[in-house]
Amino acid sequence: MNKSITQKMKYKQSVIKYSYKHGVKKAAIQFNEWPKTIYRWRARYDGSIESLKDKSRRPHSHPKQHTEEEIKMIRNYKRNNKETGLVVLWVKLKEAGYTRTIQGLYHVLQKLGIYEKAPSKAKEKERAEKIQVTYPGEKVQIDVKYVPTVCLTKELQERGEKFYQYTAIDEFTRIRYTWFTNEHSTYMSSEFVKRVVRYYPFKIETVQTDNGFEFTNRLNWNKSKRNQKTMFEETLEELKIKYRQIKPYTPKENGKVERSHRKDQERFYYKKVFYSLEDLRNRGKDWRKEYNNFPMRPLGWLSPNEFLRRYRSQEESLFAI
Repeated sequence: MNKSITQKMKYKQSVIKYSYKHGVKKAAIQFNEWPKTIYRWRARYDGSIESLKDKSRRPHSHPKQHTEEEIKMIRNYKRNNKETGLVVLWVKLKEAGYTRTIQGLYHVLQKLGIYEKAPSKAKEKERAEKIQVTYPGEKVQIDVKYVPTVCLTKELQERGEKFYQYTAIDEFTRIRYTWFTNEHSTYMSSEFVKRVVRYYPFKIETVQTDNGFEFTNRLNWNKSKRNQKTMFEETLEELKIKYRQIKPYTPKENGKVERSHRKDQERFYYKKVFYSLEDLRNRGKDWRKEYNNFPMRPLGWLSPNEFLRRYRSQEESLFAI
């Protein structure tokens, strides 16, 4: 061990190692630390001594430090994209070479008189404390939604066509997989979960859904069928995946996938028209790629794919010590 390492840094390293071995919840109890604090230490730790040092809480930049070129870039982009929200604006500016934090962007927007809703620290704290999973694949939420009829061509509407979006989201990494179909059934749910298993680069331990007929007979109006397993449930058994249903009429228990559907409405379906199921699938694939590479507040402003890469890198560094 390097002589420059302090007792506090050794302590942090011990907490991090313990959390990877026993989970964050147990580590929080064992060392009397907030789970959020342990997650922050893990996010910063890359195996080096430097990453164990305390970081200054002073902001890295100040609105006054924005250059004239940066302010011009912000004004021009906002002028041409008036409906763009703070996070999307920040991501687009980063793609154009902007290097400030999202908080820095918010402050300079306020200074320029362009109001944007600030990232909520209270909500961020609340979400961090509610995290219950500690590794990829521990629990995947699955749900299905109707594709808005207004997004289909007049011809498709006249034919009575209906399309559905199946969605799976890993609770830990927020990596999401979607598939579009013209069928809403336990058979299609079964086919979807097989696709999900092939898609994710890690083993799925548990799947969680609501009590819809496409997943389970738990609330079937015919009581004699309530103990009969659906094709979806049988497939999960074959794949050796645990199955959990949320409490009836409590969609917030599947909150991550529900919130992701709201993002679909805002950023994918908004002002779009699809000409066929194949067209929907092709454009949905592009949207899935964008979603999984989009920074998210609960992940410390990393994208789901970046978060998974960081997690795996930390694991490799940890076991190399």
